[in-house]
Amino acid sequence: MFLSPPAPSSGRPRPPQGAPSVTRRPVLLAALTVLTLGSAAPAAVATDSAAPAAVVKVGTAKQLQSALAAAAPGQTIQLADGTYTGTFKATTPGTAAARITLTGSAKAVLTTPTGGGYGLHLDGASYWTVQGLTVTGAQKGIMADSADYVVLDDVTVHHTTMEGVHFRNSSAHGTLRGSRIHDTGLSRDGMGEGVYVGTANTLTDHSDYVRITGNTFGPNIGAENVDLKEGTVGGLVSGNTFDGDGLTGRNYDDSWVDVKGNGYVIENNTGRRTTDDGYQVHSVRPGWGCGTVFRGNRSDLTGATGPDRYAIDVTDYDAANCTVTIGAGNTVTGGRGLVNPGIPVG
Repeated sequence: MFLSPPAPSSGRPRPPQGAPSVTRRPVLLAALTVLTLGSAAPAAVATDSAAPAAVVKVGTAKQLQSALAAAAPGQTIQLADGTYTGTFKATTPGTAAARITLTGSAKAVLTTPTGGGYGLHLDGASYWTVQGLTVTGAQKGIMADSADYVVLDDVTVHHTTMEGVHFRNSSAHGTLRGSRIHDTGLSRDGMGEGVYVGTANTLTDHSDYVRITGNTFGPNIGAENVDLKEGTVGGLVSGNTFDGDGLTGRNYDDSWVDVKGNGYVIENNTGRRTTDDGYQVHSVRPGWGCGTVFRGNRSDLTGATGPDRYAIDVTDYDAANCTVTIGAGNTVTGGRGLVNPGIPVG
């Protein structure tokens, strides 16, 4: 799919091709404030009683909202089983040495009262781990905005009108792993990707080096299972199971994975049920859609009726300036073949 709301520019220049070296942006850390007791008194020393609790247990929507607002590096927010209805937003970042964790079982369910907005919004909340819980009944499930090193682990996202998970506004080094995403894009307008990385029609969203590993996508995802936008680089899509039974053909959603960024590795995935192709690579901007490596992917195109029907369909291939590597171990059942004519294999 090519359409998406524009994202604010981060203003950071990007190399146009290939997989550049990792550049890590600084993450805003919470400042430590030292209080004094007057000019004649020594500085106060924090005590254990003044420190935030290491584990905060919550059981209601109001408690969860308060815990998110008061979150501190190193803290764990633990959800009891139950349904949490409201608006849930985190804005405080953790640190590399002291991540903030939001955890619960799959029976801890976040939802919205209207079915709109975000089920969980990590807005500037870098170094967060979200683990185990379920997000449903929102426009978009989990949104990371300007949030680096976010880990979404063993989460379930379903029944959203648009995307399940979105890494946006230069949310770099994110991870989605071991999770389940299904029944997205329920409005059926081709805008319901399982995972959306970056922003369409701009090169200023640097949601780079996102890792999407070991997840189960589908059934009933209303656009591509994974959409990797131009302006993003260096991500990994590995060991996932894709199901394209929800593809609509609107807004170009006719494959499991659409790659428009640079330097991605797509490996060891299994896909079935698609309207046309398994994986597509597009150059929607000059110098983008380059450097993708495919290896070890297993594609079942049985029942596809589109005009191309390739496991891997590469447009605008340029052997000198915009390569794509079709490596060993990719296989296809059904369709017209492994890759469209003119693309070297091996």
